Amino acid sequence: MHLALSVINALALVTGALAVPSQLDTRQQPFKTEVITDFSEPWAFAFLPDNRIIVNERRGNMRVVDPATKTKLTITGVPAVVYQGQGGLLDVALHPNYANNSMIYISYAEGSQASAGGAVARAKLTLTANGGSLSNVEVIWRHSQKALGGLQYACRLLFGPDGTLWISSGEINQMQPAQDMNGNLGKMIRLYDNGTAFEGNPYASKGGVPAQIWSAGHRNPLGIDWDAQGRLWEVEMGPMGGDELNLIQSGANYGWPLVCEGKHYDGRTIPKHSTRPDFNAPKAFWVPVISPAGLIIYKGSLFSSWTGNAIITGLSSQGLVRATITGDTAKEAQRISMGKRMRGIREDKDGAIWVIEDGQGGRLLKLTPN
Repeated sequence: MHLALSVINALALVTGALAVPSQLDTRQQPFKTEVITDFSEPWAFAFLPDNRIIVNERRGNMRVVDPATKTKLTITGVPAVVYQGQGGLLDVALHPNYANNSMIYISYAEGSQASAGGAVARAKLTLTANGGSLSNVEVIWRHSQKALGGLQYACRLLFGPDGTLWISSGEINQMQPAQDMNGNLGKMIRLYDNGTAFEGNPYASKGGVPAQIWSAGHRNPLGIDWDAQGRLWEVEMGPMGGDELNLIQSGANYGWPLVCEGKHYDGRTIPKHSTRPDFNAPKAFWVPVISPAGLIIYKGSLFSSWTGNAIITGLSSQGLVRATITGDTAKEAQRISMGKRMRGIREDKDGAIWVIEDGQGGRLLKLTPN
């Protein structure tokens, strides 16, 4: 979460060096935009095999949209969510074998207004002419603690090439649990599709919650994706400054809240990553913030000059941020103004980029080259 942020599109600190605006490619909207339809506080979406799209609305509604006709129907059976702060119905992902098992995975805030945490459930999706329904809903993972406030759940979902499930676990604004290796807040989590800990995790021998952990020291990791080499990248919100793009490695600790490139909201300083070489430093960071909300590593050829780049949706920056990746380094290359807070982002099988706006009336947009 970022507090009282203005839209700042000019300055960025990238891998520790000031990115002068005139040195960036600032061409605006190098694509055509097709508006599909709008939603009430959309948070995430996923493509179905028949080209329809599931869209999660934060109040707890799940929709299915046909881009060809732009019809929007409702999927019932969604579990109760805690709609508070940044909480509600969050991410959605299809099982890698969805075509045969019809299984989908959702993340959401559960509990009560006074005490909430993130959860992940799987369910069978049955589609009908009137929309669809979820059945056999089973919670397979939960935050190891709950808190008041409804902030910084993260809970992005991503399946790996080997079929394992990755969860980006936020620290629900509690800070210190990100360094607690007996809890799963502020961590990257790797599980089998049934929710059990992956046997190759770095702390698997400890059993219990620690066995779930792949990496630690994260704040609010709101975007995760693979590059073409099979490496996992993650983008997360810092506090007052210090948004990060990280290359995720097994057993690594990324330092929050002990190090950060930003400051606390009350102005207190935080030691920089350079003071603690035992923590993994971000490959790119932003001061002032961009408020990252989603991430893809573009793999298609439709936007040929973007192949291999990180494309990040920005909330306070109200647009897209493109960063080039060279080896294990990254650098901001372009900002594209969209004039709206941008939330989710995905790439379809043809290489088109789809984004969804944040908030009431947020639109699902398809982007193709001019």
